[in-house]
Amino acid sequence: MAAYVLRRLLMMIPTLLGILLLNFMIVQAAPGGPIDQMLARFEGMSSDSSTRLQSGGGEVVSSGGGESQSRGSRGMSDQFVKRLEERFGFDRPAHERFFSMLKDYARFDLGKSFVSGEKVTVMMLDRLPVSISLGLWTMLLVYLVSIPLGIRKAMHHGSRFDIWTSGLVIVGYAIPGFLFAILLIVLFAGGSYWDIFPLRGLTSPDFDSLSVWGKIKDYFWHITLPVLASAIGSFATLAMLTKNSFLDEIHKQYVLTARAKGANDKQVLYGHVFRNAMLIIIAGLPAALIGIFFTGSLLIEVIFSLNGLGLLGFEAVMNRDYPVIFGTLYLYTLIGLLLKLVSDLTYIWVDPRIDFATRES
Repeated sequence: MAAYVLRRLLMMIPTLLGILLLNFMIVQAAPGGPIDQMLARFEGMSSDSSTRLQSGGGEVVSSGGGESQSRGSRGMSDQFVKRLEERFGFDRPAHERFFSMLKDYARFDLGKSFVSGEKVTVMMLDRLPVSISLGLWTMLLVYLVSIPLGIRKAMHHGSRFDIWTSGLVIVGYAIPGFLFAILLIVLFAGGSYWDIFPLRGLTSPDFDSLSVWGKIKDYFWHITLPVLASAIGSFATLAMLTKNSFLDEIHKQYVLTARAKGANDKQVLYGHVFRNAMLIIIAGLPAALIGIFFTGSLLIEVIFSLNGLGLLGFEAVMNRDYPVIFGTLYLYTLIGLLLKLVSDLTYIWVDPRIDFATRES
């Protein structure tokens, strides 16, 4: 097993390099890079300043000759553009920038944002608690509801309970998370009916002055609606997956044999079926963790004013903030590969008969 884990860890290196290289090439080929974004920003600021001066009765005066009397109308000088390129490393060829990035990433130095100048690691750590809070409680709620629901639906397949719960979870799946978030705000956040929950943020402004119990209540008071909105679309997928997995196992020969030997329903379910049926659910856990913890739900973060990693990634793409884009991609990919390995090891813990090392050899 140790040799298998070591091989998997070594395989992560070329996989990680390949993903970074592919995304580096795609992002570099996209129009409107960071320099273009900054020039547009500078030109807009210059144009606004010129407009304010002209509206005040003055005129735009050049500070040094006739070359750049109005930078907003005539564009930036080549010298200014070259200084920007040197500052952000775009004066070097793309392959040099890529290998320099890999060298920094090997030391977990993710660089600084082109827009704010902050370290990417600091920006991510600042927003990580929001995404973890939203993701952790969403995942716990989904798993605590969907797995028992799916098991009961499998045990009562075709009953009234199975039919009406299937309709309920499918309707929930059909409602987009952001639309459900708006509905929750209208109903419970002072939109039109009850003003029970807060609308913005993860904590209250006076959070630091509250007692320990007050902080706990304030935290869950703020997180309730975002978690419900994030979880609504996930119940159906996991509940139906659990039901179908258990149904598939219930009709297998070993279950009939166990019943013939006198085992009751609870012994059959938890002594034989549960371990085998849970394998397919465990297989999807790494993807669920990455999706819930790190990418977040952008629209829900915007609606509830939650400054999380999902919003950070969206802003980075819109601003062509390459260090933030590649830094978050690097960490997401690395954590995803490690979670996939953990998933395989969990397979073995659930069912010791599985031996990946022997299967690979």
